Amino acid sequence: MDTKHADSFDERDVVVDAGCVRAVLGELVLTFLFVFTGVAAAMAAGVPELQGAAMPMATLAGVALAQALAAGVLVTAGFHVSGGHLNPAVTVALLARGHITAFRAVLYVAAQLLASSLACILLRYLSGGQATPVPVHTLGAGIGPMQGLVMEVILTFSLLFVVYATIIDPRTTVPGYGPMLTGLIVGANTIAGGNFSGASMNPARSFGPALATGVWTNHWVYWVGPLVGGPLAGFVYETVFMVTKTHEPLLGWDF
Repeated sequence: MDTKHADSFDERDVVVDAGCVRAVLGELVLTFLFVFTGVAAAMAAGVPELQGAAMPMATLAGVALAQALAAGVLVTAGFHVSGGHLNPAVTVALLARGHITAFRAVLYVAAQLLASSLACILLRYLSGGQATPVPVHTLGAGIGPMQGLVMEVILTFSLLFVVYATIIDPRTTVPGYGPMLTGLIVGANTIAGGNFSGASMNPARSFGPALATGVWTNHWVYWVGPLVGGPLAGFVYETVFMVTKTHEPLLGWDF
């Protein structure tokens, strides 16, 4: 029997299910709060004067902690409303594997981009006119676009692999804890890739700062990387690791 997830629907939702509207509004609010927290933390940490300069590890860890907590808590808070995507890469990955329809996916992505833009524009206003009020995702010194692209593919693959293993797979051994574990991998990946590609893993997270500042240098990396890595993780997990349970597992070593 197929299970209908919180983030899935059929065509009838468009006409009769107010849950679709609530879900899209949920993505708008949740993504706004996530981007606001993540970008504000990066602003508080301070942007290196030289573009592409490495952020001190302690500072990067602080930003990663803020993003990990925000992602874990907000995905948990909104999971029953919209599935708690907060990220076009998550939405597209689930669309590619049939867990969400194209109609709702388009609405989700539009809401995510709008929310990120509003959050960053508001932060620019609240920053009081600083020269560089909103940090934009940039490649690290000596990192080329293709290197950054590969980094973003791998980091987003890691993120979606965790989503599938802890949330999507009905065999998960940590039911209910998937959103928090997703937050942890966001934090870990931020530390691992922050000084290389910026560790976006989220086109919406990159789009808002770029729009607010008008800086679009290598912005395509933060779309292509996540939108390749996410669906690739879904394909690999469902093809190789997700199986249909055909019998009850044996308990212990009794035969």
